[in-house]
Amino acid sequence: MSTISILRTVSYTIIIGLLAACSGCGADNPDSSDPTDSGSSELPLRGDDKFGAEVNPTGDPIGGGEGYRSLIIASDYQVTTRGELLAALDSAQSGQVIYVADTTRIDLSGLQNVVIPGGVTLASGRGREGSLGGLIYSTELETIPLFVTGGPGVRVTGLRLQGPDPERRTEQMRQLYAEGRYYSIPNSRGIQTTHPNLEVDNCELSAWSHAAIYLATGSTGHIHHNFIHHNQRQGLGYGVVLNQSEGLIEANLFDWCRHHIAGTGRPGTSYEARYNLVLANANSHSFDMHGGADRDDGTDIAGTKIWIHHNTFEATSVRAIVIRGRPEQMAEIYNNWFLHLTPDRAIRQTNATGNMRNYKNQYSTNRIPRD
Repeated sequence: MSTISILRTVSYTIIIGLLAACSGCGADNPDSSDPTDSGSSELPLRGDDKFGAEVNPTGDPIGGGEGYRSLIIASDYQVTTRGELLAALDSAQSGQVIYVADTTRIDLSGLQNVVIPGGVTLASGRGREGSLGGLIYSTELETIPLFVTGGPGVRVTGLRLQGPDPERRTEQMRQLYAEGRYYSIPNSRGIQTTHPNLEVDNCELSAWSHAAIYLATGSTGHIHHNFIHHNQRQGLGYGVVLNQSEGLIEANLFDWCRHHIAGTGRPGTSYEARYNLVLANANSHSFDMHGGADRDDGTDIAGTKIWIHHNTFEATSVRAIVIRGRPEQMAEIYNNWFLHLTPDRAIRQTNATGNMRNYKNQYSTNRIPRD
């Protein structure tokens, strides 16, 4: 996967250039009150006078890697082979750490539903002294999912988790869809949970044809400081998916996904996305919430609560945010930096109106300086 290797090398240069070089640029189109608001004027406005991912108050670099501070030092299991990893997962108890050696490559091809026990941390050292982190991968197209949580409180940190298919397969999938055979090519997911308090941080997750991370019904997750890319199969291809679950998604670096964040829109599906940097490569809109029309369930419901703020969107060939119905409570979109020049090019609500406000955003190819 030469494109993935090249992208890994240049991404941190892109971040540094973007976050450091914009403070003196001229303004194109500041906009503090967008004409596409469709929410209640009775609710107070959120936000501040800062725009985009460069706000990043977390103290750790967007996308993780070099400079990330919450690295695992001590561990209960050190693994370097497939057999050692599976044995450790079978034995580990809540509160214990399984550490994948930083230079290790572990092939889990042919396996699915590998359980990470509740309360267990699966770790490696991405960013420590230039380490890319241990690599766990599968080359089997039908890997859905590779890992599942066995209980609450699982953490996956500092690893590279690589799936079997980084390609879009655009024409192939369109043809199969027309023939009613779309799912004749199997799909893959990286991590799936039905439990509370999944944490995925400082990882590189790529090449999962359905989703790198799937938060299923009843789960919650904190997805932060990851580099998530090349999850882009035509018609699917998600970085993070939420289905009747809740997630905080922050300080991630996204590129080459069909939708970086997607929600099924079923009641109870909610997320907050903040301090994320979306790079330029895309084949559909970046952040998403499906509506009832997508599910054909006779409603126009598009999730419950959505907050999207202080993100930077470079992918101007597609919209940044599409809410495909009416949220049960509210979608609030504010203090983002869109390189799109106008609100209608950046944000759209389809199939319904209401319970959505976008305001205090910046639409400009250049950073608008603030005192």
